[in-house]
Amino acid sequence: MIKLIALDVDGTLSDGKIYTDDKDNNLKAFDVKDGFAIAQWIKEGGIVAIITGKSSNIVQRRADELGIQEVAQGISNKVQEMEKLIAKLGITLDEVAYMGDDINDLGVMRMVKIAAAPKNSAAEVLERVDFISNKNGGDGAVREFIEFLMKENGTWENVINRFLNQK
Repeated sequence: MIKLIALDVDGTLSDGKIYTDDKDNNLKAFDVKDGFAIAQWIKEGGIVAIITGKSSNIVQRRADELGIQEVAQGISNKVQEMEKLIAKLGITLDEVAYMGDDINDLGVMRMVKIAAAPKNSAAEVLERVDFISNKNGGDGAVREFIEFLMKENGTWENVINRFLNQK
């Protein structure tokens, strides 16, 4: 069973565009539905990690908002980072799913139980993953993947019932 979902940021959690204003502030857009699914995965006892090549206060702020405790930024070798992460968490690669969009994600994708990608990912990625979202990165692809995993492990119904039974 999948315990950890690890995610790339640019092109996966965001649309991959980085907006810079005239004061050198960078902006990224995140899909609220991705955030909802991440929060529900965590509420059901799952772990979410971010492993990204860039470093940004924006990413840390979004991770904090969603309750993501495992955030690795500025990572040039995602394979080594994944090895450190599973050792820290005491889990195996058979308990890990990863979603990314570009060729720098291929090494870690090869390691994990389930590799996923948004539909607008690099062709080399799309040829090698287990799950291709119908959505682009930053447009609900992560939500679709998490919902798929939760339906597979039977926890999506818990989410539905939690909201159906609100008083």
